[in-house]
Amino acid sequence: MVRLSSSEQYASLIDNYNTWMFDCDGVLWHDDQLIAGAVDVLRLLRHRKKTIVFVTNNATKSRRDYKAKFDRLGVEAHVDEIYGSAYASAVYLSSVVKFSKDKKVYVIGMSGLEEELKEEGIQYLGGTDPTDCTLAPFSLADFVLDEDVAAVLCGFDSNITYTKLSKASQYLTRNPGCQFLVTNEDSTYPNAYGVLPGGGALSAALRYALGKDPLCIGKPSITMLDCIRAKVSYDPKRTIMVGDRLNTDILFGQNGGISTLLVLTGITVESDITGPNASSIIPDYVTGSVGDFQVVGTF
Repeated sequence: MVRLSSSEQYASLIDNYNTWMFDCDGVLWHDDQLIAGAVDVLRLLRHRKKTIVFVTNNATKSRRDYKAKFDRLGVEAHVDEIYGSAYASAVYLSSVVKFSKDKKVYVIGMSGLEEELKEEGIQYLGGTDPTDCTLAPFSLADFVLDEDVAAVLCGFDSNITYTKLSKASQYLTRNPGCQFLVTNEDSTYPNAYGVLPGGGALSAALRYALGKDPLCIGKPSITMLDCIRAKVSYDPKRTIMVGDRLNTDILFGQNGGISTLLVLTGITVESDITGPNASSIIPDYVTGSVGDFQVVGTF
């Protein structure tokens, strides 16, 4: 593990890698607050003709939603550079498992996830349906099982309800062969006011109730990297993943055989990588913030 500190080290890292993969939350921004220097560093990399890919486990937004956020924050980004776990989940269903057009997915998630499923021609129910978002007690007597539901897909959902969890449980136990999928297993996510429960914390209720582990599609799963590899030509030896979380971003890079850079502006803190309770997941490089690369110059 190399701790970057000098301008020479930062310059060398830029020279050594042609493809730069960035997590977003905790690396480039917190909610709608940019991390200092992030925009300038991305401009610097583009000036040096580097390929930039944004890889996020946030499943609340579609790629178009993310493009709108980048635009609003003044960060240059293109839709084909953005790979979210919502998009990867939709592609997994349509292209990897060849999900039948007459089957449906029950969604615990938000509009961004629904949008990506629709784009891939996947039928869905649940999600933002007002009936499923109600806080009224769930009644099994009123529940009509849709036998065409062949998968339950869980993402982050700020409107999570007992109704959604109950319906998902029913599909997973009563529909033969129903797949249990999660967009990601992030236990938390950082925002400007602290650390909040993530998508993995929400799907954990189903895991515990069913005694069954889901298939994770987002980081650190290689499925996400397969999705990127299908669209982006890159040399793993000349590629680096920049992230703030050891068990997703850094492990994702390691699983894919690419180098890793940890920033300390998000979930991971110093004690997670040093001392007696340090993680066994060790990044190749560590720096305080992506903004530290400004010592090389800005554009």
